[in-house]
Amino acid sequence: MRPGISLLFALGRPLREALSVLPKLVELGAEVVELVDEGLHSLNMRRLRLVRKALSEHELEVTIHAPFVDLNIGSPHEPTRRFMLKRLLRSLGAASYLEASAWVFHPGLLTGISHFYPGVEWRQNMRSVRELAEKAEELGVRVFIENGMEPVPFLLKKVEDFKRFFSELGDDLNVGLALDIAHAFLCGQVSDFIRSFSNRIGHIHIHDNDGKTDLHLGLGSGKLNWREALRELWLVGYRGPVVVESVERALESLELLSSFTSTLR
Repeated sequence: MRPGISLLFALGRPLREALSVLPKLVELGAEVVELVDEGLHSLNMRRLRLVRKALSEHELEVTIHAPFVDLNIGSPHEPTRRFMLKRLLRSLGAASYLEASAWVFHPGLLTGISHFYPGVEWRQNMRSVRELAEKAEELGVRVFIENGMEPVPFLLKKVEDFKRFFSELGDDLNVGLALDIAHAFLCGQVSDFIRSFSNRIGHIHIHDNDGKTDLHLGLGSGKLNWREALRELWLVGYRGPVVVESVERALESLELLSSFTSTLR
């Protein structure tokens, strides 16, 4: 397993300031850093050059979390869906420019008209995923769809949702699962996800919560048995990135994660 950390904890700071912490992250054992293509860290060309220069000074694998604010790839309103997709396609281009090892994106959501048009968001979501996956293949970027959480109306948040999703997607397009362990915990399905999709999981997000709300706490600040979850992943053969996505005690969480994963090697 390769310990890493998302710069989500520094999203309220200018990107240049956030990147100044890279030496500290390496010191704490980070092998992976995840950029969040959102807000002050939106990856325009100026910021991309800044990131590439900063990364050239450290041996860090980079991954990208796609934009997510006000984005719904399952939108039943086609012009809106197309507009959102353009933003995501630009983000994919940024991932290609940085030679990111992974691009993680959120599934679509149900809307206020779901009751009147059953299934429309699901169909739009599948359409969007296929378009993104096709572009990613063209760019040589590996993409991973993240499991949503309760009580947000994500189309994909439980094991059963993903079984249907991967069945309908088929094997022609390469879309992996970015397993957010804390989200799975909110759905009571951490072990179920690991057992069901051991061959699909290619990226991990880890943080903590109280079992009720997506709090993005530091590891050990909530009720998630994160060590046991990582042991389960290790036993099914997972050796990829494990990215801390805490917004408080983030650096302390990275240190805890690095120390623990070193015992699994």
